[in-house]
Amino acid sequence: MEIRPLLMCFALCVVYATSKPTEKKERIHHDAPLSSREHDDAQGFDYDHDAFLGQKEAKSFDDLSPEESKRRLGVIVEKIDGDSDGFVTEVELKAWIKKAQKKYVYENVDRQWKDFDVNNDGTISWEEYRNVTYDDPEPDDGYNYQHMMARDERRFKMADQNGDQIANKEEFTAFLHPEEYDHMKDIVVLETMEDIDKNGDGFIDLNEYIGDMYNHEDEMEEPDWVATEREQFSEFRDKNKDGKMDREETLDWILPSDYDHAEAESKHLVYESDLNKDGKLSKEEILNKYDLFVGSQATDFGEALVRHDEF
Repeated sequence: MEIRPLLMCFALCVVYATSKPTEKKERIHHDAPLSSREHDDAQGFDYDHDAFLGQKEAKSFDDLSPEESKRRLGVIVEKIDGDSDGFVTEVELKAWIKKAQKKYVYENVDRQWKDFDVNNDGTISWEEYRNVTYDDPEPDDGYNYQHMMARDERRFKMADQNGDQIANKEEFTAFLHPEEYDHMKDIVVLETMEDIDKNGDGFIDLNEYIGDMYNHEDEMEEPDWVATEREQFSEFRDKNKDGKMDREETLDWILPSDYDHAEAESKHLVYESDLNKDGKLSKEEILNKYDLFVGSQATDFGEALVRHDEF
């Protein structure tokens, strides 16, 4: 492997910053939408199907009978019931929907896993990752490998929640995609500030903020969006109006606490299906509302239902 994933990301950022001065660099992270459809149960449950199963690579259930749809949904229910107590809670349902929402993340991790799990033991140690990624101690390409390696190690340790210097699949996912995990937010903010805070004072001022998005060349006229971003900084980013962004303000910028669609959808599904109003769903209650959860359409995980023998 000549250039590893994080090094490639770094290289692309360098090229991006120098070759496209009028194209805005976007650092704000937004969750993938649960569905491209409108959420209107009166018109149908397509949004709920996409949210519950995932909306990419949709596969129709039109050729399945209600009995077969219910049977396959029953298999999903058992997977959602994480503690195997016979009930699906809002928390478990939210986690499942989040997993469908982040399917692209898990697919990316799966693609990279085999490159770093050198001994094929089902885990990736820091040594494995370091040896594969930084296998040339004196590279000729000019990148500061020592700095990047130290930064990667810091992130790896943050993702390694049990501190054994070995990452399981979920920990490695947190390492590669820290923006997707609450316990990794601090490292995302820290790395962002290190990238943008050129004077090293621990804050991001207006010039640094604009400079991260826009590379001014010679006498090229600034695009209109730059002026808009200056206003955004003054009016919204710099909340305490001291002329700079601290860590909390930077967190609000790059990882905004938007409306949680997965949480809202899990509450909606429980509300619509919870016949005895005990705040959780039995398998029977979910199957009784199979049209809401899968109906005649399924995607991502629905495709998995069709192709895996376990169903």
